[in-house]
Amino acid sequence: MSRSQTQTSAMQDSAIKIAVVKVSDEELYRRMKKGDREAFGELYERRSPALRRYALHMSGSPTAAEEVAHEVFVQLMRANTNFDDKRGSLEGWMYGVARNLVRVIRRKGTVEEPVDQAVRHDILGDLINAEALAALRVSLTELPELYRDAVVLCDLEEKSYEEAAHAMKCPVGTVRSRLHRARGLLAAKMKRQMQPNEMAAR
Repeated sequence: MSRSQTQTSAMQDSAIKIAVVKVSDEELYRRMKKGDREAFGELYERRSPALRRYALHMSGSPTAAEEVAHEVFVQLMRANTNFDDKRGSLEGWMYGVARNLVRVIRRKGTVEEPVDQAVRHDILGDLINAEALAALRVSLTELPELYRDAVVLCDLEEKSYEEAAHAMKCPVGTVRSRLHRARGLLAAKMKRQMQPNEMAAR
């Protein structure tokens, strides 16, 4: 390999390494505040799906979940937004806003929505999965909010204890104890939810 080819290869390797380095949420936020639309788009694509899932698990309403995920970014774009990277991560701030918005929605009452189900070949398997998912959603909404937060963040969103603690604004030990209690409560509630279906199948 010639010297020029070696230099070109080294430059390409360097460019690839730079591209692989992920820009932080906080840096994207700073760029967004300066009017960078691409930064906003990247941040939205990165965080919106997880916020939507979180809001869906916490509220039980797909419509509310969409509204919550959208409103988090509306609040982030405001000139007087209260996010401060010295006090924590942007992701933690977003989950905090989403949690508050869900609280408001739950105070107003749950939103009943028809659930569209696609026709599939494995009807029995889909029926069992649908019943288990429905039982999970109902059981989650019956959990006290602090326990629900722990299950959604750690078990459904697969956040670490540290990340969940930051989002919930409590010590890691508290997350662990709430999660342990929440899993027990959730299992008992899901069992009760599934029992009528099991009895009907006999």
